[in-house]
Amino acid sequence: MDRNWTDSMPIYAWLIEHPEGLIVVDTGESARVNEPGYLPRWHPYFRRGVRESVEPGDEIGPQLTALGSSAEDVRWVVLTHLHNDHTGGLAHFPHSEILVCRVEFDNAKGFAGQTRGFLSQHWPEWFSPELYDFDERPFGPFPQSRPLTEAGDVTIVATHGHSKGHVSVVVEEDEHAVFLAGDTSYTQALMIDGAVDGVTPDVRRASESLGRIREFARQRSVVYLPSHDPQTAQRLDARETLPR
Repeated sequence: MDRNWTDSMPIYAWLIEHPEGLIVVDTGESARVNEPGYLPRWHPYFRRGVRESVEPGDEIGPQLTALGSSAEDVRWVVLTHLHNDHTGGLAHFPHSEILVCRVEFDNAKGFAGQTRGFLSQHWPEWFSPELYDFDERPFGPFPQSRPLTEAGDVTIVATHGHSKGHVSVVVEEDEHAVFLAGDTSYTQALMIDGAVDGVTPDVRRASESLGRIREFARQRSVVYLPSHDPQTAQRLDARETLPR
């Protein structure tokens, strides 16, 4: 019901250049979001709680081309969750292996998913992701994880809360871990403060996930990169780690 809007937020997606193949984490939003009716007006959140603007050249396909890569060369696409600002660029990846947590997919599909704020009606017709369940293997303070690469340097961890099957991706670098956080929090400061966002369906689990991220940062050097923090790109460039 709050009539005050936040400042504009970015929508980040990630490209990991890896010897085993290019990896994309999330696909951003579609420029179709500018079209009337793309965001369903019958849903109160899309009618009153969000405004988006994306130019065609800002979609992930053209952005990859600008970086000297190509969507056709991407081996894996990992979706942290299935909200439209993370799945809007799926159409660029018909030839990639797309990984989605099974719990997240089951929660987002169909009309029931649409009532929860997922826009499954805009998924490509060919969209049939590889669904996975988590191994009961701890990764630091995270009780559930799934290695992605054979080298073991890219790992998916369960960070449920913002959505029922939300995940994050941890990329090991020489001296620190890069934590691609999706929407575990909208900014780094909110994560440090333990502030749960207003759309989470499960406050307890979201709070637990934030606590595990803070514990992870106490155990080792972590560069924390949520998808909508205006400072995210600068922290990545500087490899600025969380205070321990």
